[in-house]
Amino acid sequence: MSSEQEIQPVIGVIGGSGLYDIDGLENKEWRRVETPWGEPSDELLFGTFEGVQCVFLPRHGRGHPIPPSRLNFRANIDALKRAGVTDILSLSAVGSLKEELPPGHFVLVDQFIDRSFAREKSFFDTGCVAHVGMADPVSARVLDVVQGEAGALGIPFTRGGTYLVMEGPQFSTRAESELYRSWGCSVVGMTNMPEAKLAREAEMNYATVAMVTDFDCWHTEHDSVTVEAVVKVMTGNAENARRLVKAVIPVLGKKRAVDLTAERALDHAIITAPAARDPKLVAKLDAVAGRVLKQG
Repeated sequence: MSSEQEIQPVIGVIGGSGLYDIDGLENKEWRRVETPWGEPSDELLFGTFEGVQCVFLPRHGRGHPIPPSRLNFRANIDALKRAGVTDILSLSAVGSLKEELPPGHFVLVDQFIDRSFAREKSFFDTGCVAHVGMADPVSARVLDVVQGEAGALGIPFTRGGTYLVMEGPQFSTRAESELYRSWGCSVVGMTNMPEAKLAREAEMNYATVAMVTDFDCWHTEHDSVTVEAVVKVMTGNAENARRLVKAVIPVLGKKRAVDLTAERALDHAIITAPAARDPKLVAKLDAVAGRVLKQG
C-alpha cells in the first residue's frame, strides 16, 4: 500500500482512571480477544459511533482491579491490533508538575520519559530483534484533531509537554517530584509507558490525553496528593473526556492516506536475519509484525 492509497481507520480508545466505556456506541459488544502474550486487562468493547468502527479497552479493567505495574501492556496492544485498530487515543490521569497546568486541565503530550522498570517493554526479543524509532512518539496528526475538538468544546488544554512515567503504585516523594520538574516535565503518571513504545512496534498511531487530577506533591500551597482528592477531580475530567472522545472519533474515522511514521515503523526495524529468527517468537508476532515478517 502506498502513501497515496486511502485506508479506513478503526479508532481504539484506551480508557484511564474514571473512564470505563464510550457513551453513544451503537451495536455494542464486549468481546474477549485472545493474544499470545496473555490476557488483556478486560474484554474489548466493539461498536460504531456515527458510522466509525471503534474499539474500547479499559486499561485497568472495569472496576479498576489492576494496578499499573501489573498491566499486561503487550496483551493490550496486541489485542487492539488484532481488532483492526489503526489509531489509539489513550486517556490517562496524571499529576501536574507545572503551575500553569491545574487540576481539570488536559495536556496533549508530545514526549515521554520512561522511568518504569518492572514491565515488559517490547514484543521483540532473542530470536527476533527490532529497534523502532521513538524520537516523536505521538502522532501529530491525531493531536491536531484532538486539539481542534478540545478547543471547540471549551475544554481547558495545553498542546505539547513531557509525560514522566513512574513505576508506582505509590505517588512521588517530594524529591522525585522536584527532580521531574527540574527536567522540564509537564505531568507525571504511571501508565503510558511502555504503552506508547508497544503501539509504535505494532505500527499503530498513538496519542495521549493526560488529564490532570492534582499538583503532585511539589506544590507547597496544595495538600499532598490523596486518592480522595484525585477521585473528586477525576469525575469532572471523565465527563470532559467523554465529550472529547465523542467529538474526536468522527474526525479521526475519515478515510486517509497511510501515516508513514507509525504505520511503516517496522520497514527497516527488524535486524535479525530471516534464517536466524526464532519460529516460536515469529509466530507470536503475527499480528504485531506480520506485515513485514511475511515479506522476510
